[in-house]
This record gives sequence, structure tokens and C-alpha cells, in this order.
Amino acid sequence: MYRWTVLAVATFTQVTAAFFVQGLGALGVVLRDDLNISAAQLGLLVSAAQLAPLVGLLVAGVLLDRFDERWVVGIGAALVGAALLTGTLAPGYPALLIVLLVVGAGYSTIQPGGSKSVASWFDDSRRGLAMGIRQAGLPLGAVAAAATLPLIAAAASWRAAIFVGGAVAMSGAIAFMLVYRSPASPSNLSAPSVPSLVPSPSSRSVPSKPPSPLPVSSPLPVSSPLPVSSPSPVSSPLTAAGASSPPNWSTTSNLSKPSSRLSAGEGNRAGSQAGVRGDRRAVPMRFAVVTGTCMVAVHSGIGLLTVLHLHEQAGMTAAAAAAALVAVQFAGAAGRIGLAALSDRSRSRATVVTASMLAVAGGLLALVTPAGRHPVTAVLLFVWLGFFGIGWYGPWIAIVATPGSTGFSIGLVLAVNQIAVVIAPPLLGRLRDVSGGFTAGWVLLIALLMLSWGYAVKHSRTGRLRRTACRAAQPRPPGPHPAHG
Repeated sequence: MYRWTVLAVATFTQVTAAFFVQGLGALGVVLRDDLNISAAQLGLLVSAAQLAPLVGLLVAGVLLDRFDERWVVGIGAALVGAALLTGTLAPGYPALLIVLLVVGAGYSTIQPGGSKSVASWFDDSRRGLAMGIRQAGLPLGAVAAAATLPLIAAAASWRAAIFVGGAVAMSGAIAFMLVYRSPASPSNLSAPSVPSLVPSPSSRSVPSKPPSPLPVSSPLPVSSPLPVSSPSPVSSPLTAAGASSPPNWSTTSNLSKPSSRLSAGEGNRAGSQAGVRGDRRAVPMRFAVVTGTCMVAVHSGIGLLTVLHLHEQAGMTAAAAAAALVAVQFAGAAGRIGLAALSDRSRSRATVVTASMLAVAGGLLALVTPAGRHPVTAVLLFVWLGFFGIGWYGPWIAIVATPGSTGFSIGLVLAVNQIAVVIAPPLLGRLRDVSGGFTAGWVLLIALLMLSWGYAVKHSRTGRLRRTACRAAQPRPPGPHPAHG
């Protein structure tokens, strides 16, 4: 089915766009030695690619509300590729910073545009899994980068690695523009069934009776109006169509959840959007902002410091540490799919996200113990952190990006998170330079996790209680109700 084709091309574009941006951590040792820069300056390189999205995500959201995702995402990915191809001419560190700023501007369209394109093709029952598969593209891009870019940089130079990154990003842009199409409008999709389900406006003013056999000798004149009797709200099945008739409670209640007829059709935004309004797993948007800001800081720390930690603290070679990063990113991809699929079957996606936060805090706490200085245990801990510290994004983005979400609202939440993406790498790198180790950075992330977890749990419960109260306050449909007691 075409929606799976959409998911495949959106995932491929995410992989190719994230290939170099997420691969900067794998090039950390090479860039630090060749450019003679500190860990803080290396972190600033990572932040440079994430700085433009502070504004770019909002701009991308507005563009997505006005133009087709096909062109917004495709042109953005093409800008990433063109900037990286131009970056092969960068003479040094300052020029590379400028190149990565331009890369970030193009990359701004990938996350909100890809999320919106996938959400528009999948209803709530499968949206978590679909989002998880697409978001797995980011760590998969990092996996491919960690497996290839250090080898290319060692064999040629870091400029050659940039060239490969640009070519890969350009291939994703071309694929998305060639393959992706937006779903048909709800009106077009539901038009064939409207005449059989909804009376026409003219029929509402004059309710008709079911056809009955009439004597052939005395046909009913066409010009004479049908006799209109006083409608009975109980006996006439068509009174629900009249403007003054009582509401049809069975139909009204169905509008608060996805219609089995409409949401089962591919790309039907109307049914899916109705499902969003009635989704029992919905949480306050501030939950998404707080948890997202915290966890992207953790993700940034994992991407920046994994190779350096394993190389300096666990005594692994740069090549072995880069290979370990491949395993960490693979775990992150598996986490995005697995945790997202779990959230589809759980009562609350928020619970999956907050549980991931606790799992990450425990892994970071173990990392500052002697276990974090042994090669085997340190790698296992980073794999654990990859599964939960990168995998959390699968269920989280399913909370943020729904068929009823505008491009601007998705871009706004991602833009707030982008603040942490920009600040975290140079801050963690600076802590590494000042303290001479990694403990201060890991402890800072643990403290941030616990504060955010407490806030998130409190407000996700508050949101559920408020929704329960609102449902209880809604008027009950007329008719007999079962006795209690």
C-alpha cells in the first residue's frame, strides 16, 4: 500500500539528511586532531548545525501549512546536500562553522515535514509505530556515518567525508520529491459515501417516507407536495437529519473517535483528526516540551561524548570507540521502533516516555561508577543509553505530530527543544575541558532528567484527571440507562 511507500521514502530521506549531521560525533577525534580544536569547539561544530533550526523550524512549520510537504522537505534536503558539497572547499574551522549553519537551515524542514507527512497517512492505531520507524532514520543515519565517515577521513581527509555526506543528502532530496504525494483531501475521499449516509439539503426541509407501493391507476402527481405529518422523535428515523431534531447521540459519539470506515482508508485526515480529539493517550503540550527539551540534551550528550569517553576513560582505540558508537546508534534505532510500537498498545504514550527517562538516569548513574571505565561494561551501558536515550523519540513524536497538528505547532515544539540541542554540546564539552573528565557532564544530565521527570509525571497525571472530569461532566445521551447498585 502507498502509505508504506510514503513511510519508506520519508525514512530514507531522514537517514540521508541525518547522515553527516549526526555523524559529526564519529569524526570527533579526527576533527579535533586535524583542526587542533578543543572539546568545547568540537561541541560548537555540532551546535552550528543545530543553531539555524531555532528559527528555521518555525519557518518550516509556516511553510508546511502553506505548501506541500513534498517540496518543503525536498528543497530543504537539497539545501543540506548543496551546502555540504560546497563545504569541501572550507579552508578551516571558521569556514566549517558557516557551512554547518547553512546545513542546519536546510535540515530544519526534515523533522517537522517528515513527521507531518507520515502522520497524515496513518491513523492513531498505527501512528506510533510509523513514527518510530521514520524516526529510526536519524540513528540509522548516525550508524551509517559512524561506520563509514571515520574510514573515509582516515583514508583521504575530513573534506572527503563532507563530500560523501553531501552526495548522500542530495540522494534523499531527489527520492522524496520524486516519490512522495500528499493524501487526497477528506472531501474527495468521503464523497462517494456521502449520498448514502447524509441527506441532501433539499431533503432535510421535506422529510420523505420510505417508498411504498401505490396503485397504478392513481399515481401521486409529481407537482403535488408530499403530505408532511408531525414528526415524532422516536418513530421517524430521519428526524436526526433535521435542524430542529434532537441530536443523534450514537452518531455524535462516533465523531469523537476515529471512524472505522474513514480512518481505515489511507490518508484520510478527517477520521484520524477526529481520533486525535478523542485519544485517551493525549497529554498536555507542556509535557512534550519539558520531556523533549531534557531528552534531546541527553541525546546530544550521547552523540558528542560516547567516542571521547570510550577513548579516554575506557582506554579504547578511536576505531574501536567509533565501532561502539555504531552499536549505540543501532540500539537507538531499535528503541525508536520498539518503544513507539509499545506506546501504540499502552494506555498512555507519556508513560513510555517517562519510563525511558528513568532508564536513562540509571544508565548515566552507572556510567560515573568504575563500570564506566571498563571497556566491556562501558560499551554495554552506552548501548543501554542508546536504546532509551535515543529511542524515546519514537513515542514522543507520536504525541506531538498528529493528523490534527499544524505544521507551525510541530515546528514550535521542535524549536523549543532545539534550544537544548544548541546549548548542550558546547556546555558538555566545556565541562569536559574544565574538569578533565566526563563525570560533571553526566551528573548534570542526571539532575536535569530527574527534575524533568518529576514535572512531567505531575502534569501528565493532571491532564488525565482533567480529561476524566470533562468526560464525566458531558451530558449523557437520552434514553434508558442501566441501573447501578
